[in-house]
Amino acid sequence: MGDSDPLDIVFTAPHPDDLEIGMGGAIAKLVDLGYRVGMLHMTSGEPTPRGTLETRAKESAAAAEILGVAHVQTIGLTNRELMDGPEPRYKVATVLRRHRPKILVTMAGRTPSASPDHYQAQLIAEAARFYSQLTKWDDRFENTKPHRIDHLVYRPVPIAAEVTHYHSRFVVDITDTIDRKVAAVRCYESQFADERIDRIAQYIRANAATEGMSAGVAFGEGYALPRAPGVTDMVAMLGDWKIPPPFDPKSPPPSP
Repeated sequence: MGDSDPLDIVFTAPHPDDLEIGMGGAIAKLVDLGYRVGMLHMTSGEPTPRGTLETRAKESAAAAEILGVAHVQTIGLTNRELMDGPEPRYKVATVLRRHRPKILVTMAGRTPSASPDHYQAQLIAEAARFYSQLTKWDDRFENTKPHRIDHLVYRPVPIAAEVTHYHSRFVVDITDTIDRKVAAVRCYESQFADERIDRIAQYIRANAATEGMSAGVAFGEGYALPRAPGVTDMVAMLGDWKIPPPFDPKSPPPSP
């Protein structure tokens, strides 16, 4: 895709590997469903102990290819110094105005034991979604046209500092994409080498199993909304409850 082709949904996070670890299953799932999906990394993620700008870019491209997205971009904000403010908001909003998605997804939650960039990225994404629709300000967004994004979606960090209560939550069934999610994370060899990649893969599968079980599926990713969604077809929304029953309802019960 080109630098301004439309996308249905954009996922954003501060560093290359954040999206793959947190949202890779849903990203691959939406691609399989035929949606035009974009991945927006706010920073390069560098410097890191074993990484370089060139290495991280190659790893990001390889991960995006595995997930199958239509567009992946790193916008070059400063890693380790990422802070919510006007300039980061302008840069993210400019990308949104170019690609005009209906939905923006961002990771959410403070991670005191990890990078403070994570929470700052949430604040930037929230503001950029609002900035994207502002009129009479096109010069701040490289003269792109205003665009309203209908929905903001959060991917809450499972190990965030606080337990946050959202208006609505849902779980995406990633049972058929969990392996691609792990494969995409494995592309980041500069970040997850040797024993570390096995530990992160275990974390991904264990967390996905826990979140999936809450919705009756084998593996899932939990998402949240800052408002309640409007539903027309409640039956279609609820779907089938996929936890196997203790007996086959089509067969008679066993004889005592």
